[in-house]
Amino acid sequence: MAYTAENWPITAALLQFPGVNAAGLHINDAPAAAWAEVLQEVKDAGFAHADLTDSWVRPGDLSPARIAEFQQTAKTVGIGIPVISAIRRSVIEAGNWEANLAYSHRTIDAAAELGCELVSFGLHQALTAEQQKQLWFWTVEGHQDPVGDKETWANAVTRLRELGRHAADVGVLLSLEMYEDTYLGTADSSVQLVQDIGLDNVGLNPDLGNLIRMHRPIEDWREMVAKTLPYSNYWHMKNYIRDEDVARDMYVAMPAPMDSGLINYREAFKLAISVGFQGILCTEHYGGDGLTVTAANQDYLRRHILPKTDGYALGRSQVAQGRQQPVATELATV
Repeated sequence: MAYTAENWPITAALLQFPGVNAAGLHINDAPAAAWAEVLQEVKDAGFAHADLTDSWVRPGDLSPARIAEFQQTAKTVGIGIPVISAIRRSVIEAGNWEANLAYSHRTIDAAAELGCELVSFGLHQALTAEQQKQLWFWTVEGHQDPVGDKETWANAVTRLRELGRHAADVGVLLSLEMYEDTYLGTADSSVQLVQDIGLDNVGLNPDLGNLIRMHRPIEDWREMVAKTLPYSNYWHMKNYIRDEDVARDMYVAMPAPMDSGLINYREAFKLAISVGFQGILCTEHYGGDGLTVTAANQDYLRRHILPKTDGYALGRSQVAQGRQQPVATELATV
């Protein structure tokens, strides 16, 4: 049965919840009550599921006993954890790739223990000191993967394929998050990377918000959607207001609710369905009350964008889609 607006799994990103508390204790080492407090807040915002973003809890660094404790905490709260997003741990980062690769393997094992459907990885690296000084970190240049470096590209393919095979062995999908100035930073490069990896369970996370927010010329979002959605199996969704004055070489972007930004998600989702997309969705937002905006984004999707019945024509995806069975969820109350 194809997903509908009522039961399409939508997760809340946990970007707005810090990984270290006011006392300097990492959330991994906090009592389960601290985890429950955050998960309850997400549930109260209207979400049935959360994306376990590892800028908050790092499941790959939890002991088996604490993984079981986290799983029980989520169950007690009554919120699903179908996805882990592991960010800024690139498997081609110079000097750190071996540790990052090992962490990624542990994260896949943790995902299997938690009963997750999918893990999202990326090639983006830690924010630079200069980026951390900015109101919006994307307004200054960060790490860039070396363009045209065949050896580094081959390493990315080999190591991500290794992770994909591990994920397949434990029944988990792997998604690659698109991010500026990495090998997942353009539509063509992202598709080529998935094709070179060559595993059915490895697809794209077309987080196009990461690309349209850059204060410089960008690819047309419609072209990126058309190229990447046939290879996508998960979707971080957010939007940005954007203004351009090409004659003055001026480009400005700021976070916006999904219904108000540059990307027309009504148009994008019609194309997604036409190419067989049935992946989990994740709503994100930077700045302000991010959780309330992500909840409004979920409401926008369910009320206006997602199909109301399951009788729609679904195309055929180039990658495997989710194994999670549709579960009825209430519309978010915003």
